[in-house]
Amino acid sequence: ASCISLCAFLIISFLLPPPQPAPETTEVDVDGGINQDIFDINEALGLDLFEGDIKIDGMQERNSIIGDNYRWPHVIPYVLDDSLEMNAKGLILKAFEQYRLKTCIDFRPWEGEKNYISVFKGSGCWSSVGNRQEGLQQLSIGANCDRIGTIQHEFLHALGFWHEQSRSDRDDYVSIIWDRIQPGQEHNFKKYDDKTSDSLNVPYDYTSVMHYSQNAFRNGTEPTIVTNIPDFMDVIGQRMDFSDYDLQKLNRLYNCSSSLSFMDTCSFELENICGMTQSSDDNSDWQRLSQVSAGPNTDHTNMGECKDSGYFMHFNTSVGTDGSTAILESRILYPKRGFQCLQFYFYNSGHESDRLYVWVREHTSAHPNGTLRLIEEIKGSPATYWQLHHVSLNVTSKFRVVFQGVRGSGLSNGGLSIDDINLSETQCPHHVWHIRNFTHLLNTSPAGAAGRIYSPPFYSSKGYAFQVSLYVNGTTDNPFNLAMYLYLISGANDDQLQWPCAWQQGTMILLDQHPDIRQRMSNQRSITTDPLELSASSSTYFWDRPDKVGSIASFPNGTTFMRGPGSGTSAFLTHQRLKSRNFIKEDGVYILLTMEDISHLLSTQPSVSPTFVTNTSKVPDYCPDNPCENDGVCVIVARAPVCRCPAGDNWWYMGEKCERKGSTQENTIIAASSTVAVFVVMLIVTITTAVCLKKKYSQGKENGESLTLEE
Repeated sequence: ASCISLCAFLIISFLLPPPQPAPETTEVDVDGGINQDIFDINEALGLDLFEGDIKIDGMQERNSIIGDNYRWPHVIPYVLDDSLEMNAKGLILKAFEQYRLKTCIDFRPWEGEKNYISVFKGSGCWSSVGNRQEGLQQLSIGANCDRIGTIQHEFLHALGFWHEQSRSDRDDYVSIIWDRIQPGQEHNFKKYDDKTSDSLNVPYDYTSVMHYSQNAFRNGTEPTIVTNIPDFMDVIGQRMDFSDYDLQKLNRLYNCSSSLSFMDTCSFELENICGMTQSSDDNSDWQRLSQVSAGPNTDHTNMGECKDSGYFMHFNTSVGTDGSTAILESRILYPKRGFQCLQFYFYNSGHESDRLYVWVREHTSAHPNGTLRLIEEIKGSPATYWQLHHVSLNVTSKFRVVFQGVRGSGLSNGGLSIDDINLSETQCPHHVWHIRNFTHLLNTSPAGAAGRIYSPPFYSSKGYAFQVSLYVNGTTDNPFNLAMYLYLISGANDDQLQWPCAWQQGTMILLDQHPDIRQRMSNQRSITTDPLELSASSSTYFWDRPDKVGSIASFPNGTTFMRGPGSGTSAFLTHQRLKSRNFIKEDGVYILLTMEDISHLLSTQPSVSPTFVTNTSKVPDYCPDNPCENDGVCVIVARAPVCRCPAGDNWWYMGEKCERKGSTQENTIIAASSTVAVFVVMLIVTITTAVCLKKKYSQGKENGESLTLEE
């Protein structure tokens, strides 16, 4: 009986899954916690490129870029090669949106045009300069190049720009320390004369995204570039976004008179209030003021730092009757894309019953005077600070934006104020995390986990719950930086979602609060959930269900939940750069968060027709024959075909060719079968044990043996 029981125990142990200890929350640096510049990445790979990231062919000379022959059309054809990492694909499209917002340059998927840019995952980050007129022109976004500033930098090369410190007048602004440069790399610091490179009559730009960092090609620990104005030493080499002068040069080179997706901005500094009008259909007015006794004390644009300036629009709700209204309408605007994002700062010093309504007045041929459509109602308790709001619009005909203030029934000492309005044909961020008293946090938070703060929980458009953490003074291994990580957390929809979480790109933007959206240099990083990514210390999937791979955490109110492992960077932004722009305003910072599905980018290469082949020197790689079964999609990864298998809410295909189907029902059947098997085994053990004991008892009785307790 003892042997049979042991066998039964072993069988049960085999059938039941082993117990899994609850893992601790871990955080992974996507860049190793190192803020590698383009030139550091390429140098580590042993690349010997001109000026560190420029591809020069044998026939090209440095002055060959001068001339209209090497300009691209305003709409540039492109191909995203399937060798690109998914995170890089999503970021390239975000970089294109920045070009559209701030310039007249657009990008369109290649449709057989003679010349086009093929973006692929090569070794390092590099590009040619200008339109080489050679058909397919490669631009590499390799490993660790997936940062929006890096992508903007390489595309500016393709558009015709050299590095900023190569200008003919650079010695007036920076000093090159030649004896600190790596031997054999001195040629990377040569400057061009004004016949080779045109500065387009734009001043030297320390803040250019095209400028070398102070440590470029250094041999040792001392900088190779010293700015003649010391305050700019920690500014050169930024890879956050275009600078103002970057945009001036690009717009002059391509004769841009306006940008594509920008629509309007207004900080109310001029008395004409940006062409806005007061309605005659209301019984009160918005007033242009610089302060209100009940608040705000200053505008948001200048925060009271500039004398005789700093205005905002205010609707006084401390006078008048209940229901009194004031209407402020924008000038007529003409949409092109069918979606818009309205952004503005709002200050409520009135009563919680006061309301701000955002409308659009749409003008059509059927209604030439316009019809009003309510977009959003903004309400809440009064606060003593400016609050950032985003409102998504979806207007297709010419329209006006309408701000309507309504006095409530409660006692008010102030009113409603708005400032720093921006309207663009872009997507609004999904969520906003406002961190107040930020200077105090900087001054008092220790480095490491003790100085880490967490955002509230958020949900993606697909229903995944997530959270972001911020190390205010960096990690213990990387202090004096902002560190930021993204986590999946347990949520209400987990039973209905696909796991592991597949191809959701989370973007974390530290907002530069400049009043004009075109002049902002925000800093951002994106993380994409790869369903096949494994945790470093185990065989579990990194982006699996948080209650499976996460650890217990709690919200400030005591509610517990499961937080999965985090992914991000401990080198998000240095404290020096944090103070170089308007990241901190009114002693607060804003982190804009978006998590979106980018699975449609798994296969991005176009189908190629014979006509296209004759118009180009090289055709992008693609799967000539689809080996995938069950509607699987074939993509090229590292130049080899790979099947991406379809999945639904409660089913999925798997295997090398998507040949096997799995489902939650199947898993349920397996679990039920295991339970039945365990029950059967236990029943067999019980019956066998009883039979054996009875047989032994009968034999003992026949032999006249007395059964004792000892026996």
